[in-house]
Amino acid sequence: MKDIRHPAHHRSRAPGRLASLLLVLAVMLGLAGGTSTAATDAAAEPTRSTVRVPARAMDAVAAMQPSWNLGNTLDAIPNEDSWGNGQTSKATFEKIAKEGFRSVRIPVTWTDHQSATAPYTIDATFMARVKQFVDWAQDSGLYVVLNVHHDSWQWASKITSDHDNVMARFNSTWTQIAATFRDEPRSLLFEGINEPQFENATEAQKTQFLNELQLSFHKIVRSSGGGNTTRILSLTTPFGSGDQAYLDELYKTITSLNDRQLVAQVHFYSWYPFSVNVAGGTHYDATAQKHLDDSFAAMHRTFVARGIPLYIGEYGLLEYPNHFHPTRVERGEALKYYEHVGYAARRYGITTALWDPFAYLNRDTLQWRDPALMTWIKSAWTTRSGTASFDKVFVPKSGPVTAKSLTLNPNGTKFRGVWQGDTKLTAGRDYTVSGNQLTFTATALTRLVGDREYGVNSTLQARFTSGLPWNIGIVTNDVPVLTNASGTTESFAVPTQYRGNDLATMHATYADGSNAGPTDWTPYQEFNKAFSPDYPNGTIVLTPEFLKTLRDGEPATLVFHFYSGSTVTYHVTKSGSSVTGTVS
Repeated sequence: MKDIRHPAHHRSRAPGRLASLLLVLAVMLGLAGGTSTAATDAAAEPTRSTVRVPARAMDAVAAMQPSWNLGNTLDAIPNEDSWGNGQTSKATFEKIAKEGFRSVRIPVTWTDHQSATAPYTIDATFMARVKQFVDWAQDSGLYVVLNVHHDSWQWASKITSDHDNVMARFNSTWTQIAATFRDEPRSLLFEGINEPQFENATEAQKTQFLNELQLSFHKIVRSSGGGNTTRILSLTTPFGSGDQAYLDELYKTITSLNDRQLVAQVHFYSWYPFSVNVAGGTHYDATAQKHLDDSFAAMHRTFVARGIPLYIGEYGLLEYPNHFHPTRVERGEALKYYEHVGYAARRYGITTALWDPFAYLNRDTLQWRDPALMTWIKSAWTTRSGTASFDKVFVPKSGPVTAKSLTLNPNGTKFRGVWQGDTKLTAGRDYTVSGNQLTFTATALTRLVGDREYGVNSTLQARFTSGLPWNIGIVTNDVPVLTNASGTTESFAVPTQYRGNDLATMHATYADGSNAGPTDWTPYQEFNKAFSPDYPNGTIVLTPEFLKTLRDGEPATLVFHFYSGSTVTYHVTKSGSSVTGTVS
């Protein structure tokens, strides 16, 4: 995943001058002789992994479930701590193993740690650091997947215009990696290239170039000897895509190699509109669910059912969780997605690796940033949990309290009842159930909203016969109130009284019905890209990216949608660099 944080100042590491000269000489000699080179002293003694690896690749990959990514670390540009995760220690891998993960994917970007010209020598100090990570992970009882990561778009993507140099660099890189790790146990897997992409390439060229890279990767590793002759190798599709045409091409590549120690890899970040909240993708709805079911079924049908293991090397949501910006994806909807991923992985026999750039594990404290979210993810590894149509019930303050309903999604479990803390609510008096419709009575809601302050007044739990309970917030709300405003294309915010509401999306059009905003293929603009709620300051921010795309002098009609179902219409007009906003 191309996931870049704001870079921090960092002093680069480099080997001593003598060591560098010796390494360059060794690499040159090794390449000339067809063997690898950049193995450091640390590489001479392979780690003693505590993992017992099954002989069959299918069984070994199954034993890797669940998996976790050490993202934004060795793949960071230019250095390990450039994207805010500091220096990794062995304790990180011990924590991951203790939490129940069985494997770790270690993405590595080699670009800034090797010469940019032949023989493309990898810095010895950096190689030793990579090996230290690999050994720490295996010492902690974890399988390891080691790869070539952001190099895919930094230089490998230029193969269309610089074919020979790209192939030479790719081959040299893998020759050196293979030599360094040739005697590591089979608990170490190699992944040829992450999310390969090719500039200005046709579909046929993408197939051709990726085939060339992956066949060369396979040949280099297998011919390097030692443990690499039977090491499990991961091959992938363009961009790590799960599109059926790409899966079919990958299947052809794998079967052509007649090698039983190969694994197919793709990445999965859910239905795109839901993953980033664009085009009205505010809920984990039937479309998003079908996308997951169809994707996992295709992976299983194309590979697993034919005896080839499938590793989802990255999964998650593209913009959730994000602890530095307002959340794009509503929490309960995100929980439904993670629950579904866990179930589908078990149903289809697929191993999944959570992409964690910084969003889940706090690398400084080695504590989960959101323990409840991780509890939900971990529960899905082994069992289903029931959910509901939403995780809130909205009770308008402006009118009398009336009964409100949700639809239960048992997911194969059975509904047991509703609790508030340790107190079980009374069926019939506090709620009723008809089929899968759960209805809270007006009497119960009157008690639960209390003095009816805006916001969450009470939290209930719908409990099922297995899995985790589904939290339901009882919320007092009213239709939000927006007011007129003025500003510039660089700074404009709509004064907003949220009154117990959370913003879901923004619909933007002109009078002629055409879409307004940078995402011009849909009227529903992207959350945090075109607009963003500022709850503490009581505003909705319209971003410069959105405002600068507006037609000069032509009012745009904005309809703000809230998760309660409320909508509010607003008009903005740009005149040069000035912007005015008025309530409908």
